[in-house]
Amino acid sequence: MTLQSWVPVPEGSHFPVQNLPYGVFEPSGDGAARVGVAIGEHVLDLAAALGDEVFARPSLNAFMAQGRERWHEVRARVVELLTVEANRPEVEPALHRAEDVRLLLPFEVADYVDFYSSEHHAANIGRMFRPDSDPLTPNWKHLPIGYHGRAGTVVVSGTPVVRPSGQRKPPQADAPSFGPSQRLDIEAEVGFVVGTGSELGTSVGVADFAEHVFGVCLVNDWSARDIQAWEYVPLGPFLGKSFATSVSPWIVPLEALEDARVAPPARAPEPLPYLRDGDQDWGLDLAMEVRLNGHLVSRPPFASMYWTAAQQLAHMTVNGASLRTGDFYASGTVSGPEPGQRGSLIELSWGGREPIELPGGGTRSFLEDGDEISISATAPGADGTTIGFGEVVGRITPA
Repeated sequence: MTLQSWVPVPEGSHFPVQNLPYGVFEPSGDGAARVGVAIGEHVLDLAAALGDEVFARPSLNAFMAQGRERWHEVRARVVELLTVEANRPEVEPALHRAEDVRLLLPFEVADYVDFYSSEHHAANIGRMFRPDSDPLTPNWKHLPIGYHGRAGTVVVSGTPVVRPSGQRKPPQADAPSFGPSQRLDIEAEVGFVVGTGSELGTSVGVADFAEHVFGVCLVNDWSARDIQAWEYVPLGPFLGKSFATSVSPWIVPLEALEDARVAPPARAPEPLPYLRDGDQDWGLDLAMEVRLNGHLVSRPPFASMYWTAAQQLAHMTVNGASLRTGDFYASGTVSGPEPGQRGSLIELSWGGREPIELPGGGTRSFLEDGDEISISATAPGADGTTIGFGEVVGRITPA
């Protein structure tokens, strides 16, 4: 039987009762920040509905640290509260209209890692910058490549993104210059939030992914391509990436994504034993959409990602690196095989040589001040429903 909530859920809503993503919100007036779940056009105050002070806090971290069994218990109880009509008189006072609350960064970020796991994205970048050699580096199909980002510049959707400044050196220039980035880009990604940690000196296997990862969100990992191009050899991304990473305010629990799980693409060569999936299919069938100033420019398919989040976690910890509650890692740019499925402007405009045409006659190769990017995604949910992630939005302001 299909679950139905007594809370009205408009047709096409990202937030049916089969989803129930977690976030942190401030009620209208002088209310303190607290944890809630989204249901239709409302937010349920969990501290009020469940009588549990762990939710009367400005982040999800304390709840996430309680572990998978507790996550399951809370989800089951919230489903019961929202689907059994007899609970309505007790629960309804804890509902807030979503338009009346302010959404905040949902968790305290411990560490941040960004991966590079789309074969299509990596191959496109390789073809642009290494046209006379193999587009993939020799290690690419043997391990999930990643780098450590800056946790302090992870911001919630809606936070303005100030155009970064730094050193730039075009190929034709004799020396570098300093100034605002002229090739400011997006990276449409999917993020994973760690709930329970691990001890230093131990590793987390692919099969233990769901014991540690609490949920999933959307990410725009902004990129200053000109700053990055000059600085990244030999140590990789730094100032070109560390100025801002935007995340959506809702964290979809892993349990809500069971019906979205799919087998990842075939891998050749076979990965080393610690990266082998076996029956752990943690590819996710997420349909993403990227809009520039409201105009749809790309539909990246997350199911095409070569390395899964479970493999990324296994690789991130195989050397004994510990996990902490609030650790966060992102998939890397999501791109598909078709031109309209590319998750970055550098790919969509092919390095600026093929500008994107916009309604009204305008074009873009990279972002201009005032431009707004929004990324959304949906996935198959239980009972034949479609669930969503809301969106992650950012507007560029001048340097």
